[in-house]
Amino acid sequence: MPDRQPVEVQEGTPICALPARGRVRCSGFVDSVTILPPGRAPEFSAIITDVDKYLLPVPGGAVRPGVTANGKQNHRIRVIWLGRRRVPGIAPGTRLWFEGMVALRDGLPTMFNPRYEIIGKQEI
Repeated sequence: MPDRQPVEVQEGTPICALPARGRVRCSGFVDSVTILPPGRAPEFSAIITDVDKYLLPVPGGAVRPGVTANGKQNHRIRVIWLGRRRVPGIAPGTRLWFEGMVALRDGLPTMFNPRYEIIGKQEI
């Protein structure tokens, strides 16, 4: 029987530390999704952040874009699934792991057709 080495679990790259180009694995929370009208080529995109804004208390005033209610910087990446009108389970507030090649597109880190895994929420 061959010796089995322990598998090293990688935490992944934080969204705030994404390279300009290259393969990454990271996790985050779906902030928003965009569904294109039927007349356009199928494409489903989501903005993923490193902060779950649905768990943060919102103070009485408005919050600047890119900054959470508690003042923490909100880093973002766009993921796009080409050829799909929707991706089951991907909705605002969903936490997921995703992996693929990242590149800048329109000034925002973007990943096309990533591998992904939805991380379930623990019931209380």
